Amino acid sequence: MFKEWRRHRAAQRVTPGDGRTLKRFRWWQMLFRALFYLRLPQGDGRQAVYAVDVRHGQNQSSGEVKAHLYLDGRQHARSKLPAFFPVQGGTVEVRMSAFGIKRCHYVTAEGAEYQLTPDPRSAEGRRAHFDRAHPVLSRCFGVMSSIVLVLALALLVSQLIGPVTQVEPVAERIGTFTSPVDLPGWLNIAVGIGTAVASTERALRLRYSWLLDGGAG
Repeated sequence: MFKEWRRHRAAQRVTPGDGRTLKRFRWWQMLFRALFYLRLPQGDGRQAVYAVDVRHGQNQSSGEVKAHLYLDGRQHARSKLPAFFPVQGGTVEVRMSAFGIKRCHYVTAEGAEYQLTPDPRSAEGRRAHFDRAHPVLSRCFGVMSSIVLVLALALLVSQLIGPVTQVEPVAERIGTFTSPVDLPGWLNIAVGIGTAVASTERALRLRYSWLLDGGAG
């Protein structure tokens, strides 16, 4: 019920587009723009080409980040994120985390889900090309990213438990806990940077876990 209510609210945020032309992706936009495509067959034998354009450089905390939906090269609709765009046969869902796009999928009326195809010039598109060209190395990078996030989460939990158990009512019930790991400041900074890099790598593949990536963000 909550999920349906959230979808309904998101649908109310969708406004008509102004018909402007979709701008070509430039290589220097990789750090602050994402562009994805969806091709759907029409009854007359042709294909409708949808495009989802999201600018990363906008201020996420202000709630002003918007996704723009284009149809055959013209702006068809726009919405603040998270966005749920009604399209032929289903919905295009777009969500963003602190590190990039975490979801850009076409969900059919029957519930089947298909990830949209990233523009080959975008960071997501280049990551997808690397995955196709070097699948083994790509999987290694993916595993390393997950390991870094798991270790970072374990360090975070161990550092948080200590102060909590110092509270008198908690200490009386379960005793106190001292973290066996005491990292110097520079190493904490290094862990933070590694965590951000790992979450960004996962975002380029549209991988997201509320526990790992959510904790990092």
